[in-house]
Amino acid sequence: MSTSTHVAIIGGGIMGGDIATVFAAKNWTVHVMSPSLKTREALPARLKAGLEKVGASKDCAQQVHCYEQLETLPWQTIDLVIEAVTEDLALKKALFAKIETLARADTPITTNTSNFQIGAVTEGLKSASRMAGLHFFMPAHLVPLVEVVSASTTNTEVAGQLETLMKAIGKAPIRVNKDIPGFVGNRLQQALMREAMWMINDGVIDAEGIDTAVRFGFGFRFVACGPFLQKEMSGWDTNFAVASALYPTLHNETTPPPFFKAMVEKGHVGMKAQHGFWQWTAESITQEKARIEKALQAGFAILDSDKPKHD
Repeated sequence: MSTSTHVAIIGGGIMGGDIATVFAAKNWTVHVMSPSLKTREALPARLKAGLEKVGASKDCAQQVHCYEQLETLPWQTIDLVIEAVTEDLALKKALFAKIETLARADTPITTNTSNFQIGAVTEGLKSASRMAGLHFFMPAHLVPLVEVVSASTTNTEVAGQLETLMKAIGKAPIRVNKDIPGFVGNRLQQALMREAMWMINDGVIDAEGIDTAVRFGFGFRFVACGPFLQKEMSGWDTNFAVASALYPTLHNETTPPPFFKAMVEKGHVGMKAQHGFWQWTAESITQEKARIEKALQAGFAILDSDKPKHD
């Protein structure tokens, strides 16, 4: 990449808008493309709110420019492309094929997909070696983790370049060296959710109990150290003994439990339907989201000031 700092973000919705906030807060020039007028009109308010939450000047929003069509972006100035459109494989493939012809030959082209393998998005493209995944976690402007995902065709130098870039904008990147479904973060989350859902199904615990166990138990420790460092302290011999006894009893079903399927079929899909495991109102949703964002900001401050001391 050149020494300038211009990023193109394709898609300006929830993820795209928050990713734009991340770069704007670090004084990048940000070019957001969305064919939706509604999305483009909503972006300034999202940027203002996001910049305030990360402690950046509201003036940073002036560095963000919106476009209706791909062709109108200043492609020769753009040093990084992040596609963040809806999870539609055909759409992503079509966008990548088009971006490949517009972007400079040295510009990495990345996707924020959490649903598709990177190789499926970049299949058959001439410059797939410069293409990779940059998977941000919602809300992207507050959650530090970014997964840098390599497909089998991704050049290792490109992956290294992306990792370095993510560190430079204050993120905590990890290198995912195999293009496996779900990458790393989502596989870990779904492993936990499978056990949690089946324990609810079996009458062991309810949803509120699961959340309490995670937030105030082992999850509480994760702000200070990850699971491997924690076991370094407690001892791998103890962990091996517990794993040997417990693994055979863990759920390994390949489908979600019946009650989960029934919930979705009834439309009880959470806050957006005002009904999930809990009942919601517009007011309670606003209050809960504000509480969560405040907690995330406090957690980020702890992580930012307490870098790991080990290599």
